[in-house]
Amino acid sequence: MKFDLVYTDPNSDARAGVITTDHGSITTPIFMPVGTCGSVKGVHFSELEKQVNAQIILGNTYHLYLRPGTDILHQAHGLHDFIGWNKPILTDSGGFQVFSLTGIRKLNENGCEFRSHIDGSKHVFTPENVIDTQRLIGADIMMAFDECPPGQSDFQYAKKSLQLTQRWLDRCIKRFDETAPLYGHSQALFPIVQGCTFKELRQEAAKHVADKGAEGNAIGGLAVGEPTHLMYEMIEVVNEILPKDKPRYLMGVGTPQNLLEAIERGVDMFDCVMPTRNGRNAMLFTYEGTMNMRNKKWENDFTPIDINGCEIDRIYTKAYLHHLFKAKELLAMQIASIHNLAFYLRLVGDAREHILAGDFAAWKRGIVAELGNRR
Repeated sequence: MKFDLVYTDPNSDARAGVITTDHGSITTPIFMPVGTCGSVKGVHFSELEKQVNAQIILGNTYHLYLRPGTDILHQAHGLHDFIGWNKPILTDSGGFQVFSLTGIRKLNENGCEFRSHIDGSKHVFTPENVIDTQRLIGADIMMAFDECPPGQSDFQYAKKSLQLTQRWLDRCIKRFDETAPLYGHSQALFPIVQGCTFKELRQEAAKHVADKGAEGNAIGGLAVGEPTHLMYEMIEVVNEILPKDKPRYLMGVGTPQNLLEAIERGVDMFDCVMPTRNGRNAMLFTYEGTMNMRNKKWENDFTPIDINGCEIDRIYTKAYLHHLFKAKELLAMQIASIHNLAFYLRLVGDAREHILAGDFAAWKRGIVAELGNRR
């Protein structure tokens, strides 16, 4: 994998770049639709390519490990072939999922023992076997195994957690270096910066990660309940230290406003379930704000839901989509999910255009307030 930094906005830290993998190139900033179990909920892969314009999708090691399992994925020659997706894939290490299993997991120096949310069976994740699992999955970009501490952790817990994550990172890198890809394409490993909302811990973590010289780096443990201004502050603290010639991935974030604020602070990559989850709950994202398609106000509104050029192959009216949600038709969730993903990809694409034009900061200031409107 390689990253070419094409241009930086003169009035902010916003960047435009290109990530090149063996499964294709990715223009940044980029949003990655979440395909946790090898499927982006409610969206066919042809729709992801032609309507959403997705360049890379995300899978999750925890979920894929449990189902369909590594034996099936290995027999299928990896996730790309298993699901029929020929573009890049990034896999989360499963750390966030494992540590969210409060009451059914035990953490120690070796790793984490947990019980499956599916059948209660017992499993253990270690830095080594998480790397092995991601080799079997075959993602183009793999994430290091980390502990994602609660957002409201006190300093002592956050420090202890970070030290464990750092030791685990060293073990991840060692395992990564002593193993090889299985399916003929290269794989990159991204470390993850933790440290909650404590500036000195984030600085320590960013320096530790930067010193590893990885092909890219991630920022984790944000958007987990902390105030938004603290999230932005931590991004600034970390990006002051992370190398500028490597892509920066902000994990699990977020709203359209979050994306633009993070892009302005030098983030290149994003993922979040929000576009599809909100879409399944009748919420549409647009440049004019968020629309609740169950509201009666859309009942006889025959104007199209497609706003500002989210280029889906068929234009549906607000009245029709309102009807589908009221009737509880599955098509409603599919249309809304495609629309929201297309909007997110259009948003980061427009951001890139304005970065290249040198006016990103002014453009962002002009639209960020409207994005938060409720329509």
